[in-house]
Amino acid sequence: MPEPTASVATERVRAAAAARDLDIEIRERPAADSLTAAAELLGIPASSIVKTLVVKRSDDTYLFALVPGDRAISWPKLRAVVGVNKLQLPDPARALAATGYERGTIVPIGSTTDWPVYADELIVGERIAMGAGAHGYSLFVEADDLIAAYGAIVADIFQPVS
Repeated sequence: MPEPTASVATERVRAAAAARDLDIEIRERPAADSLTAAAELLGIPASSIVKTLVVKRSDDTYLFALVPGDRAISWPKLRAVVGVNKLQLPDPARALAATGYERGTIVPIGSTTDWPVYADELIVGERIAMGAGAHGYSLFVEADDLIAAYGAIVADIFQPVS
């Protein structure tokens, strides 16, 4: 599956958000080579950017894990919440096939498949930034609204970045 153009990807995000009555703001920004660089460009702390990780289960289904940008997934915690023994990050081609988005742009909103969403408890009550489906764009949303719109399971699924 080829990467969608920026306008197609961001319009897909906007349409999916509108379909769920989810109020989002998409901002264009210079391309960033890291989450820290994106945070600096947006003038926000890295903890305010939420990483959307697509995670593969052993049965070839996926889920989204949302964790603050200054944290990492705790694989043991996530496996316990999901109730499985094995989870892994797919290679970039599988991530694109599973979501319709390239790594670094992945967001549950407008994914080609509505995979279950697991959100770290640290994002509750926060206005967050995240990928917007295309490089050079960031999406802002109230985390509680995103959690409600996608029926996300909220749990402690992070660990500090070492």
